[in-house]
Amino acid sequence: MIMNLKKFYIIPLIPVFIMFFCIFALFIYIRIEVNSKYKDRIFTPDSVPERKVCLILGASIWGNKPSHVLEDRLLVGIELYKLRKVRKFIVSGDHGTSYHDEVNTMKQYLLASGIDEDDIFMDHAGFRTYDSCFRAQAIFGLDECIIVTNEFHLPRALYIACDLGLDAVGVPSDLRPYSTAFKNKFREFFAQYKAFLDIRIVKPQPRFLGPMIDIDGKGVVTQD
Repeated sequence: MIMNLKKFYIIPLIPVFIMFFCIFALFIYIRIEVNSKYKDRIFTPDSVPERKVCLILGASIWGNKPSHVLEDRLLVGIELYKLRKVRKFIVSGDHGTSYHDEVNTMKQYLLASGIDEDDIFMDHAGFRTYDSCFRAQAIFGLDECIIVTNEFHLPRALYIACDLGLDAVGVPSDLRPYSTAFKNKFREFFAQYKAFLDIRIVKPQPRFLGPMIDIDGKGVVTQD
C-alpha cells in the first residue's frame, strides 16, 4: 500500500521534472552560445584588425562626466585611434532626455583628449545594445566595426552585432576594478537571455530609426 502511494505521488511529477530539466538545459545552451559563439573575435588594442569605425557603447554618467566604466571605454577607444586601428567613432548611448545625455558626455571627453570633432559621430538613440548595433548598420551604413565595451558585456554585444550582419570585432575596456561589478554581472546574466530572444525569435526594430548618415562625412551633422 505504501509503495502504491509513492507511485501515486511520484508519477505525476515526472513531466514536471522533465519540463524543469528542459528549461535548465535551454538556459545553459543560451549562456554557452552567447558567451562563446564569437569569442575568437575578441582582441587586445595591439592585435585587433583595423576597421574604419570604433563603436563605443554607452554606460552610466555622473552629471556631465562619464562613470569609471564609461571612461575606460572611451580611453580604450582613444588608444585605438592613436594606434591608427580606427579613423572614426560612433558613440552610442541614451540621450532620452536633456537630463541624461550619455552621447554628448562621451563626445566632450573625446574632444578633450584631442580627437578631431569631424571624426566623432553621435548615436542619440542607442538605448540598448541591440539598438546601437542595429542603428550602426541602418543609420550609419556600417558593414564592419570595432566594438569597445567591458569584458562582461562584450560577448553579448558581439553576438548581437554579428548575428545582425555586422563584421564586428571587439576590444574589452576593463582598466580597473569597478564598484558596480556585481550589479553589472547580475544584470548581464538576464540580458543575455533577452539578446537570444531578440536575435532568434522577436527580431524587433529599434525604438527610433531615421535618415541615413554618411560616416565618411563630418561628425558635426549628428550634433543636436
